[in-house]
Order: sequence, then structure tokens, then C-alpha cells
Amino acid sequence: MTGPSSIVVAGESIAGLTAARELRELGHAGPITMIGAEECGAYARPPLSKAVLKDDRADSTLGYRLDGLDVDVVRSPAVTADVDRRVVATANGREIGYDALVIATGARARRIAAPGQRGETVLRTLDDARRLRRRLDAVRSAVVVGAGFLGLEVVSACVARGIPVTVVDVDPPLRRVLGSFVSEAITTRAEEHGVRVVVTPGPATLTGDPVDGVRLAEGTVIPADLVVTCCGEVPNTDWLAGTGLAGLHGVGIDAACATAVPGVFAAGDVTWLRTGGGSRTPFWSTAVAQGKVAAASALILDPAGAPLDDYFWTEILGLSIKVVGPLPPLGEPDLVEGSVPGGSALLTWLGENGQRTVVSYGKRIPVPKLRALAG
Repeated sequence: MTGPSSIVVAGESIAGLTAARELRELGHAGPITMIGAEECGAYARPPLSKAVLKDDRADSTLGYRLDGLDVDVVRSPAVTADVDRRVVATANGREIGYDALVIATGARARRIAAPGQRGETVLRTLDDARRLRRRLDAVRSAVVVGAGFLGLEVVSACVARGIPVTVVDVDPPLRRVLGSFVSEAITTRAEEHGVRVVVTPGPATLTGDPVDGVRLAEGTVIPADLVVTCCGEVPNTDWLAGTGLAGLHGVGIDAACATAVPGVFAAGDVTWLRTGGGSRTPFWSTAVAQGKVAAASALILDPAGAPLDDYFWTEILGLSIKVVGPLPPLGEPDLVEGSVPGGSALLTWLGENGQRTVVSYGKRIPVPKLRALAG
């Protein structure tokens, strides 16, 4: 079979950028068009909740470069796709044909405000981070809804500024992802830093218009100058309506990042993996892995890797946490090296399937070594 001539990458995300780079690395010499939704172009998102909230000098360090890739960049969001004609239309009226399409449009922040309710604050884009940074410079109290990675990173930014902060969730911090042992350690650390941790039996709602607090499921209201919603993300698939490509969980892909439509592939936060019971893994490392797989598959080549990468990292209250392996690790770790209360430990779990999960909890260990320990 002959590979495609023209390829469209819809989404100037890390998955889309990785796909474009990999297409060239694999020898594709034909046209590549990348469709981006933000005028500032491609940039790294993980630092938004870490470096950007702390220091405005970080803003200029985030950009990804397309030098040497010979990519035609269209900075106008995709609004429709015609998979029969193999055409993507953008908001500025342009129609772009393709032989192969890589969907990498990412996701947007999930919102919980009532229809018409003003003042909900989220963090997903560089503009979001800049707005939140300005708010943090002025407020005297904050509530964060959602005790996942993003929520706890926002909590950390509040603590660094001396802002009293409450974090609210239906589960203890990060328990769904990192299990009870690490969750308890993080909860203790948060409380030692003055963070109020509230576990509520049901979803919280926002009060006021504009927003001025949070109402817990049992009716208690927590007022605050600032309320930040960190309740996950929604895949950006509206532009794919009528194509049969997207469902409730995003664009379904197989191990080759192929979708249900021939010639169309997908990577990154817009996807869910149909194989292995089905899952969404909106992590940076998986977006990179899927970008590479999608590029190879688009060129009708066998991918060199898998569409998943069981690695991620976060920084919470000055503590770096790196994880390699299946999630969540269950129960007590099989091995603890160092001190968890002291903020420097290596934790290892051996799962029932023989796979290891390794967590570097504040301990400086290179990622390749963590991968080697996980086997």
C-alpha cells in the first residue's frame, strides 16, 4: 500500500506536535497542515499550574517550536469534518483536504457552574493561568473544587502566597489515582501546610452570581474570594458531530491509534482507548506516546511503541511525585525506602498481574531508573 500524500493534524497540542515531528522523522515528505485553536501557538501545559502561577517570567518559556518541520499552520479552530470528502473546515472559512487525518484537539476544562452563572474560574489554557495568577495576587481566601493533580497544584499556589485555602472533593486527595497509602500521606502534608481538606458525600455546587463560594452536598456553604473548579476535562469533539468518530468519552482508538473511520487517527486528551476494557489516560506522557503511534499508523507503518505510557509527575506543596506503573496501587506498598513523613521515599507495589508500580515521593530519582525499577 502507498502512504498518504497530504496529512492534516487537527490540534496544536503536544500530541499533535509530536505527530507532526514523528511524520517527518519517519520520512513523510508530503504536505502537513496543522490546525490550532490558540493564536499563541503550541505550548507546554504542565507548567501552567506550576511555574506560570508562581512567576510571570515563565510565560515566555512554554512555546514549542515547529522549526524545520515544513508545516503549514492554520490558527483557526476546526469546526466541522467531512469524512466522506476528507475535508476539515476551520472557523475562518477555510476547507482543508487530507489523505490522512490525525485528531489531536485535546480537551477543555469541565465546568460545574449553573447555566448563566458568572465568575467560574478554571485552569486549562495559558490565558486561564494568567487570569488566575492575577486573581491570586488579590484574594484573601480560596476554595478549590477537586483534589486531583490540578486541584492540588492550584492549592500549592495558594499556600505559596499565604492564602487560606480549602480543597473539596468526594474522595480524599488523589485516592482514585494513587491509592489510599499515598493519598493519606498527601492529606497529612496538606493539613500540615494549613490546607483545609473537606470530603463531601456528593458533588459540590457553586454559590453566588458571580461565584462567591461552594455549597457542599450536605448543604454547608464555604464562602471564598476565589473559587477554582478543577473537576477534570471534556474532550474537544463538538466539531466531529455527525462523523461517527466521537462519543461520550471522546474519540475511540485502538492500539494503533486508529479510529472507527478509515484514514482517521487520534492522539492525546481527546481520545479513549477501546482495547483493554476502555480507558481515558489524559497524561502528558501518553499524549506523546499516542502522537508517535498515530503518525506511524497514518503512514501505514507498524508503530514502534504502545499508545500508553504509565508515567506521570506532579509537584504538590514543594514535593515532587513521580509515578511509573499501573494505577492505582492498592493497599500498603511492598517496599518503602526512606521516610514518607520526611518527604523523601521510594515506594513499590507489586500488582496481582506481576506488574510493579513505583512512586518517587519527594526522592530525587531519574525517570529511567524508575522505569527500570518498574520493569
